[in-house]
Amino acid sequence: MPPGTRFDWHTHEEHQLAWATSGVLSVRTAEAAWVLPTTRALWIPAGLPHETASDGGRATMRSLYIRPGLFPVSWAETGRPTPVAASPLMAELIGYLGEPDLDASRRWHAEALLADLLTPVAVTTIQVRLPDAVTARRVAEALRANPADRRTLREWGREVGASERTLARAFAAEAGVPFGRWRTLLRLQAALSMIAAGEPVSRVAGRVGYDTPSAFVAAFRRETGQTPGALFKDGAFTP
Repeated sequence: MPPGTRFDWHTHEEHQLAWATSGVLSVRTAEAAWVLPTTRALWIPAGLPHETASDGGRATMRSLYIRPGLFPVSWAETGRPTPVAASPLMAELIGYLGEPDLDASRRWHAEALLADLLTPVAVTTIQVRLPDAVTARRVAEALRANPADRRTLREWGREVGASERTLARAFAAEAGVPFGRWRTLLRLQAALSMIAAGEPVSRVAGRVGYDTPSAFVAAFRRETGQTPGALFKDGAFTP
């Protein structure tokens, strides 16, 4: 997946285990998004709409698909995406289970071993809801594409044909937070894949619209309780 590759919204009839053998994957659902370094994979339940991207640079994705009801772990049927630790043995099993001529007995044993290996991990979250109103949604999508855009809500109003007050009400009511904080959360979310890919904080800060690295770090700590440098030490994060 070259940088910027995006598999648009889609579903699978089977559960999917998505993992990056190199680079960083981003997986987004209607409720949240996950940034996945090579140390993390994401269990995506069957039938759940999602999109997958390589926002932070080139990535290589491998996926395993498992029929619903056949995976012997309780959390697999909850209907919620679940980040799990990615070990070297898990990586080998993904390749092994992907072999088309694997007989039923060997597949059963490999799936049982995989079930033992998949360990859900605790994550810190940054959730960014998009407003539903057409004009506010246009603003949100434009900022998602370019989080460093510094236009005020009044300037955005002239761009999309709505008053500043109308846009402000839409963000507060539909995105759940005032526009200023919403944009902060969006910027921090956009920064995650860059940080996970190893970009220096000084460069990331400018790319998401902060004048100084210290301002970016302060905002990051305020929202997550951690610094950007500490966040991916164990590879676990979901926005």
